[in-house]
Amino acid sequence: MTSTTPQGERIAKRMARAGRASRREAERLIGEGRVRVNGKSIDSPALNVTAADRIEVDGIPLAAAEAPRMWRYYKPVGLVTSERDEKGRPTVFDRLPEDLPRVLSVGRLDLNSEGLLLLTNDGELKRKLELPSTGWTRKYRVRAKGNPTEQTLKPLERGIVIDGEKFRPMSISIDRVQGANCWLTIGLKEGKNREIRRALNEVGLDVNRLIRVSYGPFQLGEMKDGEVEEIRGKILRDQLGIKAEPQAVQRAKQAGEPYKRAANPSKSLRKRK
Repeated sequence: MTSTTPQGERIAKRMARAGRASRREAERLIGEGRVRVNGKSIDSPALNVTAADRIEVDGIPLAAAEAPRMWRYYKPVGLVTSERDEKGRPTVFDRLPEDLPRVLSVGRLDLNSEGLLLLTNDGELKRKLELPSTGWTRKYRVRAKGNPTEQTLKPLERGIVIDGEKFRPMSISIDRVQGANCWLTIGLKEGKNREIRRALNEVGLDVNRLIRVSYGPFQLGEMKDGEVEEIRGKILRDQLGIKAEPQAVQRAKQAGEPYKRAANPSKSLRKRK
């Protein structure tokens, strides 16, 4: 077993780069004694490993770390953004195409929200893009019951405290009022659990549809429910300064477009009207 020296990289980071888990999840697996290095069980993530080390998780050899790849996915309403749900509800990962490699979600969208969800095979990239310090704006189109004015929304633009939890300032524009509902465009730098729904409810608006339309430079565009599209290698290099997985780039060049397909129709939810 390798020792805790500067050589190599931390085992949790190595597991994250292989797409097996996020770094935090990797540390949990290690703490539960489910990880073995060179045939020996470990119980602490304070260990550096190199390419020469043999790593197993639940008895399965850890895959070689690939270059980072990313996909855009239109998450439909009715899916939980987690690998497993204790209530038995369908998850995002139950509905992804079977030929997609193991992926992790960048951030979350709640059960009743839809729109752009970024997926990656690299746990370190996931962690980086979720950090508030990355500074990326998440934009949403929101339909809510009510007829707000700019004055109504001022508290949210300044930042608001709800049940002792502080929400950072939001950017909000009123797009149109349609009958009893209004359409808003909202931008966040850091998304907390059900933040938009809770914040709008605080000023008397009841959200009945929420669509994420962008995450930093990545846009939902004209994607449809359940559709998955791999982000081109050039875009990854330009936006993130990383290289795409060579085989994926080669396949995209041969096809003349990025990896793009809808989820298995037999697995898809009925499209929301």
